[in-house]
Amino acid sequence: MKVITIVLQIGFLYVFYITGSLLQRLFHLPIPGSIIGLFLLFIVLLLKVFPATWIETGSAFLLDYLSLLFVPATTGVMNYFDLFAGHTIWLFIITMISTLIVMIFSGHTSRLLARYREKRREGTECQQSLSESSL
Repeated sequence: MKVITIVLQIGFLYVFYITGSLLQRLFHLPIPGSIIGLFLLFIVLLLKVFPATWIETGSAFLLDYLSLLFVPATTGVMNYFDLFAGHTIWLFIITMISTLIVMIFSGHTSRLLARYREKRREGTECQQSLSESSL
């Protein structure tokens, strides 16, 4: 039963990918269709059109095998080895700087989301205590 759930949830995620790709081709957008689909999924989850539990197991499965999904991209880079040859130090510097930027951005984002969650939790606790005291 769990396998069927995972397949259905990955299929549901795939619908967003296809939708994003179609929108990208239809409107000739410079953003990849996969990113548009991801943004659409984010909006749908943000507006609570459907609960996150509908994709939770499937997305966790994909995240477990995420490193395996990078193998084709890594082997594709080997086709352009001559383009990268001789630029080792610059590639190293760019990789370190971009990794640092991603780490800083991710840290600030998670801190912001944790504060938002805490304020939201405090607000619901305050409302509960007010409703209990009025009884």
